Amino acid sequence: MSATIVPYPDGPLIVRGDFEMQTPGGEPIEPGRGTIALCRCGKSATKPFCDGTHKVIRFHAEAGRETPPPR
Repeated sequence: MSATIVPYPDGPLIVRGDFEMQTPGGEPIEPGRGTIALCRCGKSATKPFCDGTHKVIRFHAEAGRETPPPR
């Protein structure tokens, strides 16, 4: 499998490519499409998917890595 994950500034994680999603218990989650937006703000009514709530609550997050890489 190969997927690309892009954190958008002040928004969701966009996942494109060949990926699988599972619950913590290992049950499959059907994403319904090949490109999805995953919630980063924690307020989406459709978690784990983004529903745009980040705009309403003025969520802020950088687009890149927010902490130094592990050594």
